[in-house]
Amino acid sequence: MGLASTLQAQIVGGQNSFEFLRLPASARLTALGGYQIAVQDDDVNLALSNPAALNPLMHQQVSFSHNFMVSDIAGGYVGYGQHLDKAGITLHGGIQYLNYGDFDATDENGNVNGDFKAAEYAFTLGAGRKLYERVSVGANLRFITSQLENYTANGIATDLAAMFHDTASQFNISLVIRNLGMQMQTYTDGDREPLPYESQLGISKQLKHLPFRLSIIYRYLNRWNIRYDDPDSQEDTFFFGEESTNNDRPKFDNFARHFVFNGEFQLGRKENFRIRFGYNHLLRKETEVRNLRSLSGFALGFGIKVKWFRVDFGRSIQHLGAGNTHFSISTNFK
Repeated sequence: MGLASTLQAQIVGGQNSFEFLRLPASARLTALGGYQIAVQDDDVNLALSNPAALNPLMHQQVSFSHNFMVSDIAGGYVGYGQHLDKAGITLHGGIQYLNYGDFDATDENGNVNGDFKAAEYAFTLGAGRKLYERVSVGANLRFITSQLENYTANGIATDLAAMFHDTASQFNISLVIRNLGMQMQTYTDGDREPLPYESQLGISKQLKHLPFRLSIIYRYLNRWNIRYDDPDSQEDTFFFGEESTNNDRPKFDNFARHFVFNGEFQLGRKENFRIRFGYNHLLRKETEVRNLRSLSGFALGFGIKVKWFRVDFGRSIQHLGAGNTHFSISTNFK
């Protein structure tokens, strides 16, 4: 029991069902390292990860996103926002999906008897409103379903969020609790598996004399040790894979894995062109190849607005062999 508890404390991925809920909803989020909870503007995709970001600028905004992943795996998100002026509440709804592609159905001897598909979906409804002049709150309710061949699992989850935004200093800070819920139907008759619950803290600052916003996201407030203890490792590493013999470095490396850093340049009189980049240290450490330098954990992208449409591109580098390419297009029905 003690060993199992220790291992569970050292591994983040693979312990939960419906892990696809961690995937970024849009190309903008992919380009920002996968996470952004400290911005409040007209992007309705932000509401999926932070319902406190909902505001009247998202009224009748609709967005379509598709993420080209490794092999023939692909995912995406469709979202829509609606502001209720009399109630002072902004609503949003969306569908998140992940398609794993086609698989061969074989018998115990390897003979192909057909094929099957595997996919997962999440249907989200959320609401947010301004509670005070500088404080907004919001919540999401999410129904999740997973279909892997003839195995099916369902679950329900909620997100709770609060955001403090100072428009004078262009400073935001957010606290989000994501995927708080349970698995209602399991793939088999076994025990229920936990959801990818996670609490996050994010801050963003718009620079005064430069069209640039810097953001820092701290993940896993609910969990300290997210560092995998590799028994084959003969050395400790810190940022960007530098070697270290200092016994304190594993603690600093674990601390660094909680952070996602990103930035966004907003160019043009109406900010019609944006350049983005991000760095996810946890992703880098989980996908790096020992003794080989790579850009895993880094992401970049851009967004451009043409008349009534905004087109976004994001590229996340997963490891030496592949990465995710994300496209989004959004517009306003008004």
